[in-house]
Amino acid sequence: MNITIEKTAYGKLLAKSQPKPILNEEDYALALAEVESLMSQEELTLEEETLLSLWALLLEEYEAKYYPIPEASPRDILLHLIEVRQLKQADLVGVIGSKGVVSEVVNGKRAISKAQAKALAEFFNVNPGVFI
Repeated sequence: MNITIEKTAYGKLLAKSQPKPILNEEDYALALAEVESLMSQEELTLEEETLLSLWALLLEEYEAKYYPIPEASPRDILLHLIEVRQLKQADLVGVIGSKGVVSEVVNGKRAISKAQAKALAEFFNVNPGVFI
């Protein structure tokens, strides 16, 4: 079953919304407003879903260029997981080593070894690659 958009309805949406490349903060704010307007509706038509996807692509391109997300270090990820799960360093004793080893890893004085990465991944139920 192949569902196609209704060209006249989609054309009217395009004419009203006027999606275009986002070149500055004013364009960015307008794009966000368009997306919020579409997302606030309880149900979207196929044409509205298509327009929303188009706006999302334009926003993604602009944000990747002007608001890049920096790479997180293995230590940053560990600290985040500790915070989110409301853990203490003591909770990692036995997972990656002694109290001293855990303290050194958490404080950035020691890198996370491959064996520790595997143990942390199992403990937090994440991919070991985030700690390497």
